[in-house]
Amino acid sequence: MIFTKAFKAIATAGAMALMMSTAASAVTLQLHNGGDPGTLDPHKASGDWENRVIGDYIEGLLTENAKAEAIPGQAESWDISEDGTVYTFHLRDGIQWSDGEPVTAGDFVFAFQRLFNPATAADYAYLQFPIKNSEKINSGEITDFNELGVKAIDDKTLEITLEAPTPFFLDALTHYTAYPVPQHLVEKLGDDWTKVENIVGNGPYLIKEWLPGSYVRSEKNPDYYDAANVQIDEVFYHVLEDQAAALNRYRAGEFDILTDFPADQYQWLQDNMPGQAHVVPFLGVYYYVMNQEEGQVLSDIRIREALSTTVVRDVIGPDILGTGELPAYGWVPPGTNNYVDTPYHPAWADTPYEERVEHAKELMTEAGYGPDNPLTLQLRYNTNDNHQRIAVAIAAMWEPIGVKVELFNAETAVHYDALRAGDFQVGRAGWLLDYNDPSNTLDLLKTGVSQDGTMNWGNNYGRYSNAEYDELMKKASTELDLVARGKLLADAEKIAMDEFAAIPIYWYVSKDVVSPKISGFEENAKNIFRTRWLSKAE
Repeated sequence: MIFTKAFKAIATAGAMALMMSTAASAVTLQLHNGGDPGTLDPHKASGDWENRVIGDYIEGLLTENAKAEAIPGQAESWDISEDGTVYTFHLRDGIQWSDGEPVTAGDFVFAFQRLFNPATAADYAYLQFPIKNSEKINSGEITDFNELGVKAIDDKTLEITLEAPTPFFLDALTHYTAYPVPQHLVEKLGDDWTKVENIVGNGPYLIKEWLPGSYVRSEKNPDYYDAANVQIDEVFYHVLEDQAAALNRYRAGEFDILTDFPADQYQWLQDNMPGQAHVVPFLGVYYYVMNQEEGQVLSDIRIREALSTTVVRDVIGPDILGTGELPAYGWVPPGTNNYVDTPYHPAWADTPYEERVEHAKELMTEAGYGPDNPLTLQLRYNTNDNHQRIAVAIAAMWEPIGVKVELFNAETAVHYDALRAGDFQVGRAGWLLDYNDPSNTLDLLKTGVSQDGTMNWGNNYGRYSNAEYDELMKKASTELDLVARGKLLADAEKIAMDEFAAIPIYWYVSKDVVSPKISGFEENAKNIFRTRWLSKAE
């Protein structure tokens, strides 16, 4: 134990010395990245703390501008067929991987085939299911990958065929699931291609160092097609889940950007660092999942209803967090495109709280629980000051209905591994829309995909399953009329929320702190800010 602490101290001191020495010769961005990346493979990633790194070193057909809007990336242009189902992309001249190999249309074909290969077990593969035959390949129904609707016409021309016209498809291509991977390297090294000594990229930055638990370091890619306009020379993506410690390091000048901060410090930041805290509504939902696998206590809808209806959402944003998050009763964030005008709002939300508690007690009694037989639940959350505040508050809200809560926190990677494995009862989760369409959140509640006899639930951590819901989502995926499609999706949302498939708690606001030295930071509804658009005054 003493040796470990000493080693960490030496490593930290060495890292700080390296940062100071590099700062003397290069413009260096010190970015607080939050969680520890579990992977740098775009087909294995799952969180925004991984997206920030991966989106800097790999670029897809399209990428994001400073406002997170879709713009040309590795493809300089594209054509769309009259029926909206065939996209033909034309790659830029001279694009290459950092080992000198050209980026070809074949790399994209290989990447999409790898994404949908059941053996890859990519949790986010479904984000690209608009592509023809992708879902059938992912489930194992089709085993010939050549039937996938992604073809290389030649080295510089890629053709993607969809199952049906998809209004958000170009936006979806900015997501890391649509990034290319270096076929020549993956075929040679397998998953080891992302080890630091092997990794290559085609984006504005290149991975140079990865010290798990501490930081990832990247440097500007001199061969990137827009390198002349990239102003930051080097980036440290720091791992630190202790928000209070991160804020202290920001105040000490060690960090240039915080990607989160303790909500109870918001007023202090406004008073003492005016203009540096950026709190902006964006497309995402903070929620709790309940394990509904057969045999689990929360497979009982009566208990799920009792838990959800006794969460006092109205106090969480203004009182517990203090950053103004709005209460969420539905699953699709306000302002999402291609949706109905009237959001889901259950009748119970307008019932006085005391009546909701009494009804919840009745439900718990029906389910076999009461003062003589209280229900004990474990509530898991990833280590974070704000998550803890919310968990403590909600645990107190459940006490009047006879539910005892055991709180359990873990590092981000460990926490999400437990959710995916079904090793939880109630768990904290959050979803930020990858593209502005209601299907992006509603897909989270679709029944998992059977792969070689094993159910892959993807990001449906609670294992919610409803055949009628799945059928509505399937119909919506091929509905060409956007109004009719929006109605189908709204009907699906109502089914899931009426069955308490999860507990939506609040609609997200982004919470960033940005140094006055940084220029080019644009607030946006996705809270994505790629380093290539930033600059720093030393």
